[in-house]
Amino acid sequence: MANSAYDPSKDFEEILKNEFSEGLKQDAETMGSKSGVHGERSEMNFNIKPEELESYLNKYVIGQSDAIEVIATKVCTHFNRMKIETRLTEEERIIGNIKSNILLIGPTGVGKTYIVKLIAKKIGVPFIKADATKFSETGYVGGDVEDLVRDLVHEADGDIAKAEYGIIYLDEIDKIAASGQLNGPDVSRSGVQRNLLKLMEEAEVDLKTPHDLASQVEAAMEAQRTGKVKRQKINTRNILFIVSGAFGGLNDIIKKRLNMQSIGFEKTASVAADMQDLLKKAKTEDLMNYGFESEFVGRLPVYVVLNELDVEGLYKILKNKFSSVVMGKKLDFRAYDIDLSFTDEALRILAEKAHAEKTGARGLLSVFEKTLIKFEKTLPSTEIKKLEVNRELIDSPDAVLKKLLLTDSIKSFQKNFLLVHGIFLEFDQSALDIIQNRALEHRTSIKGLCEEMFHDYHHGIKLMGLESFRITEEAVNDPDGYLERYIKNNYKKKS
Repeated sequence: MANSAYDPSKDFEEILKNEFSEGLKQDAETMGSKSGVHGERSEMNFNIKPEELESYLNKYVIGQSDAIEVIATKVCTHFNRMKIETRLTEEERIIGNIKSNILLIGPTGVGKTYIVKLIAKKIGVPFIKADATKFSETGYVGGDVEDLVRDLVHEADGDIAKAEYGIIYLDEIDKIAASGQLNGPDVSRSGVQRNLLKLMEEAEVDLKTPHDLASQVEAAMEAQRTGKVKRQKINTRNILFIVSGAFGGLNDIIKKRLNMQSIGFEKTASVAADMQDLLKKAKTEDLMNYGFESEFVGRLPVYVVLNELDVEGLYKILKNKFSSVVMGKKLDFRAYDIDLSFTDEALRILAEKAHAEKTGARGLLSVFEKTLIKFEKTLPSTEIKKLEVNRELIDSPDAVLKKLLLTDSIKSFQKNFLLVHGIFLEFDQSALDIIQNRALEHRTSIKGLCEEMFHDYHHGIKLMGLESFRITEEAVNDPDGYLERYIKNNYKKKS
């Protein structure tokens, strides 16, 4: 008789059973929407109407009004309908839960994640985001998918009842589409789709993963302490699932179905608009041909296509008074008591640069960082309290920073000289240029260089009875000699 394979987990289970089973009550408490004893659930407080949510989203999101109209409507209906269903009798309940899970189609950087975050914040429900590639790349098709729900409970600070009304957002959902092969990674991708099916409709997820030995030990110790086994579960019936992806190549599938000729490869504004219109014609069969199982598509009854952002769209995002990009960068500088401002011309130039990166609104963040990183590093060590971002700063950042530092250092030296000696020193531009170049050459500060060159000037200037003195190019090249000659010439004139 062949020996069966050794399974150490069996030994572990036996140890737990023998160690902790004595004196335990045989009944088990289950927390969830349907099984056993349900956790304490607070009354839902959701009264936002579709037009109110639509108006809120349009304040922050630019260029997606059509998509926002659909999203706001279906989200509001989802949550308002849940309130009604809690009051329905058994006879009034619909057999088979129909949930308005949403599929967002659009390229990177058009605001998909931003929209979902805004919705969750406005409604006040827990929200998590994950990339579908996390599951397809590893090949896991079971417990890992359920971790989405466990993460939602964690985001709700352990409040299961609150988590059951949360939002799970899965990005890059197009990456788990199978290509029709029966081997390789596509088997995993189909598996991920099937396991997501259960969650997207209605399933009960155990909050303690069965393969987590630490959780088993914790549960066993709790059982020994309390005298009963406590199983915690969360029901996904009312969790809203929103998934998104760029869906590259989907337009070709739609064209084939519509028997259309190829639009071509030229990426003009009109072609981009045509492609957007084409995606809006997507049907279930197109998504199935793309690599999704019919049951999976059936759990996503709402399709929304978001517009690709052109330069004008990116510019409008920056001009919006609620722009998180501009407001965020202003806060970065305000942390150092520096008032940051932008000219209208500068915002348009930055929008053009971001569009060239072809990452949508995400490119705005990159462009802002590249443009301002040296200023953000250097200015906090100066006395500069205002910075205007204009064309000159964008085109020649090093030259502008050099000029700002020179001005700041000279002003600091002038201020200190005036306070200590009661004399105001003026500088010719040619003198400033020499001072700056010399400071760079000797790797010293401009203020320190000025203090070294002109530390004795107050004696001679006071001797002349002057309250101000001009520093020329000659004074910089020969500080002591220039002052001596100036005093001699001045005495001759006086006499």
